[in-house]
Amino acid sequence: MNLSESFLSALDTLAAHKLRSALTMLGVIIGVAAVIALMAIGNGVQSSITDEITSVGSNLIVVSPDMEHSGGYPPLSLADVEALADPLNAPAVSSVAASVAGNREVTAGGNSVTTSVSGVTANYFEVVNLGEFQAGDGLTQADVDTKARVVVLGASVASELFDGENPVGRMVKIDGASYEVVGVLAEQGQTLAGNPDENVYAPITTAQARLYADRTRTGKHAVSSITAQARSETEADAAIEQIEATLREAHGLTGDDESDFSTFSQTALLETVNTITATLTAFLGAIAGISLLVGGIGIMNIMLVSVTERTREIGVRKAIGALRRDILGQFLLESILMSAIGGLAGIALGWLLAQAFSLALDATAVVDAQTVLMATGFAAAVGLVFGLYPAWRASKLRPIEALRYE
Repeated sequence: MNLSESFLSALDTLAAHKLRSALTMLGVIIGVAAVIALMAIGNGVQSSITDEITSVGSNLIVVSPDMEHSGGYPPLSLADVEALADPLNAPAVSSVAASVAGNREVTAGGNSVTTSVSGVTANYFEVVNLGEFQAGDGLTQADVDTKARVVVLGASVASELFDGENPVGRMVKIDGASYEVVGVLAEQGQTLAGNPDENVYAPITTAQARLYADRTRTGKHAVSSITAQARSETEADAAIEQIEATLREAHGLTGDDESDFSTFSQTALLETVNTITATLTAFLGAIAGISLLVGGIGIMNIMLVSVTERTREIGVRKAIGALRRDILGQFLLESILMSAIGGLAGIALGWLLAQAFSLALDATAVVDAQTVLMATGFAAAVGLVFGLYPAWRASKLRPIEALRYE
C-alpha cells in the first residue's frame, strides 16, 4: 500500500468514528490553542512594555539620591548637572536635565487640583521625550535664569483647571503665588515614570526658591533627580561609569566611601523586563504544553483500542502479504493525522482566543510564526511519539493469532 492509499485509508478510518476521533483530537486542539494563546499574550505584554520603555528613551540614565549614605542631606544639586554636562567629564553623555518635585495645590478661578508640581531645567522636556505641545511652548533658559513665574501644564491638569479652554497666557496659583501658563503638553498617557498629563512644570530655579527649600550639606539648593541621555544605547554603560566617577569626585568621595547616589539606566530596565517577560512567557507555554501531553495520552489510548478492534483486519492484511512496515505505517499515519488535524484546529482556536484577549483588555496579543510552528511541530511530535507504541503493537501481531481473534 503506497502513501496516498494509506492516507485515504486513515481518513476513512477517522471518518468512520467521527465522534470518537473528534473527542480524541480535542485534547490536542485545547493544548495547541492554549500554547498559542498564552504565548501570544506573553509576547504582547513584552512588546507593550518594551515599546513603553523605548518611547521614553532606551539611552536614558536616571541619577537618584541615596539618602542612606548621604547623612540625611539631599546630595544632588545643579552644580552636579553642570559637572555632568561638561564633555570633558562625561564624553558619553549628550545632555543632562534635572528636576525637583512635590505635591502642591494648583488653582485657577474656582477650580483646583492637588498634583505633582515639578521644577525642571529648560531642556527637561527634550531629554525625557516630552517635547510635544498641544498649545504654547516649553520653558526657556531665560525662564530658568530669571526664576520666572511661568508653568507648563499637563493635558489632564489643563482640562480640569480650565474646562477644556486654552489656558496659555492665563494665570494659575500655586501656594498663593500667581504663575502664567506658557504651554500645555500633548496628551501622553500613563508611562513607567508616571503620568505627565497630571503634572505641572515650572522652572527649576523658581521651584527651588518658592516651593522646595531642601538643601545639600554644603547649602546648595537640592534637586530630586538628574536625568542624563547617553549619546547612544551602546554607550550607556560608559556613560554610567563616567557619571559615577564625576559625581563621586564632585561629592568628595574616595576609596571605599559608599556613593550617596544611585544610577539606573533604561537599557538595564529593558534587559530586565525582557528577561522576566520571556521567562514568564516560556513558563505559560510550558504549562499549556502539559495539555498537549494529555492529548497525546488520549491518542495513544484510542489507538490501542483501535488496534484491539481491528485485530482481525490486521490478520487478514498480513495473510495476503502486508508487511510489518505497512501495518506500522498505517496506524502511525492515523495517529499523526489525528494530531495534525487537531493542531490545525488548535491554531485557529488559539488565534481567536488571542484576538478576544486583545479586544477585551485593549492590549495587543502577538501571534508570531515561531509560536505557531512550535505548537504545530509539538502536536505532530505528540502524534508520532504516542502513536508509535500502538502501531508497533499492531505490526507485531502474528497473522494466525489475529485471524483467530473474535
